[in-house]
Amino acid sequence: MDTMQAAGASPSVPFCRASRRPSARLAARTAAAVLALAVAAAGCTGSDGGSGADTPSGAADAPGGAPARFYGQTIDWRDCGDDGARCGTFEVPLDYAEPGGERLEIAVRRIPATGSDPIGSLVVNPGGPGGSGFEYADSAARTVGEAVRERFDIVGFDPRGVDRSSPIACLDRSEMDDFIAVDFTGPGGGSDPADVGETGLRELARLNRGFVEGCREDSGDLMMHMGTDEVARDVDVLRSALGDDELTFLGKSYGTYIGAHYADRFPDRVRALVLDGALHPSADIVELGMRQAEGAEVALRSFVEACLEVADCPLGGPGDDVESATERLAGLLERAGREPLRSDLDDGRPANRSWLELGIHSALYSESSWPRLSTALDEAFDGDGTRLLRMAGDLYNRGDTAEYTNYTSALVAVNCSDRQSPRDIGAFEEAAERADKTAPLFGAPLTWGGLTCAYWPEEAVAEPEPLDAPGAPPILVVGTTRDSATPYAWARTMAGELESGVLLTREGDGHTAYGRGSDCVDSAVDTYLLRVEPPEKGTVCP
Repeated sequence: MDTMQAAGASPSVPFCRASRRPSARLAARTAAAVLALAVAAAGCTGSDGGSGADTPSGAADAPGGAPARFYGQTIDWRDCGDDGARCGTFEVPLDYAEPGGERLEIAVRRIPATGSDPIGSLVVNPGGPGGSGFEYADSAARTVGEAVRERFDIVGFDPRGVDRSSPIACLDRSEMDDFIAVDFTGPGGGSDPADVGETGLRELARLNRGFVEGCREDSGDLMMHMGTDEVARDVDVLRSALGDDELTFLGKSYGTYIGAHYADRFPDRVRALVLDGALHPSADIVELGMRQAEGAEVALRSFVEACLEVADCPLGGPGDDVESATERLAGLLERAGREPLRSDLDDGRPANRSWLELGIHSALYSESSWPRLSTALDEAFDGDGTRLLRMAGDLYNRGDTAEYTNYTSALVAVNCSDRQSPRDIGAFEEAAERADKTAPLFGAPLTWGGLTCAYWPEEAVAEPEPLDAPGAPPILVVGTTRDSATPYAWARTMAGELESGVLLTREGDGHTAYGRGSDCVDSAVDTYLLRVEPPEKGTVCP
């Protein structure tokens, strides 16, 4: 899943300072720990009731946990699928500082273990921010190893503000189109995100301020309580409702951030956490965009190298160098910035530079999309941007003519709640110019992607604290060397910051590693989930 947006948008979410957690050191000294957006594991009965003791050990006085009244909830499970899936809801406070106030219903889906002797629940999250864990449970049940599937109920939920769980809404469809792929005019008459000019700056400020005001008008207090630390508290309530004493969790992309927050707040309630495709645990919003862009350029180079090995590559052929092929691609985007390509879609989106960049980026998430990208580029060089437009819509959950899901609204709200941001648009302009030098295709757009956070309510933004989870059992962090969305360096950083972090490396392409064809990775993750035995530090898988 994506973590940043293109030139007009950015990931963000409000955080309530009044409900900030105590330091990780204090959390380590008290008996409480759980994984954020994670999996409930050992001790779960796997029964339909899904409830444990009225209040699990340590829940009432858990540091930063929910008040006791929210623990021991019984989920009223109902049938919701041919695979035996059961669905329901549980309640959490909107504001943990005011637990007697407004409540949120969190939607949850559970697919029972296939074996007769389950260990407990495996809570899963696909990332985003804004991805639906409720929907992902089905996919995860088909992806995890057979032995894991036998021993765990697969549980997915929509985090607060996402899809079925009080979804946050900020813009209508046409406004969201403009926000995601802003088409600004630079001094030379083109659409250059590295040199936007005064007209472009005014347009960027207008669009990003408008997003924040739209959140205020449509979602009210919810925008003040979208931060990942609050999601981690929600996960602990879910763990209790599932009847698990400890959490077992599989988080991908942004889901790794949920897991890290959970482990840091509730280290003694962690059983096993797999954090695959890790986010940087502490980078501010500008640094996050710049570094993600560099990872995307690494992934792009890998695609171009593979493309040039085949005779019909639209960027060149055998014997051509990567630099000249990439320059040809940059030329295509520059022309689309001056005059959009034609499109067969009747949804109001122009095939301009911004949308084409998003279409290219979306294909870098998986090697399986590379043939589709080659075809789309071939058509684009002939003047037809239709296929790239469709691919860009896929990235932000927008069909050709359908409304958006609330994915992008949640994406922006969470990121802006979690990450510090400059409050001066000039700081973003300077950063975009720097990013353009290190990542010429994606650097400036992804850096501008954080601008919304410059206008997010400051009282909703978390203050940075180390996510070191002292006292937690081994936590498995998985990184892919040419990951297009979460650079490999972020996995190294997260594994190093977590006191018990163990890094597993996959040498390869695409976003995330588990369930993507590496028997070495899959075996290591399955063993860890089943026996809480991580691979040796320094393990590298093909």
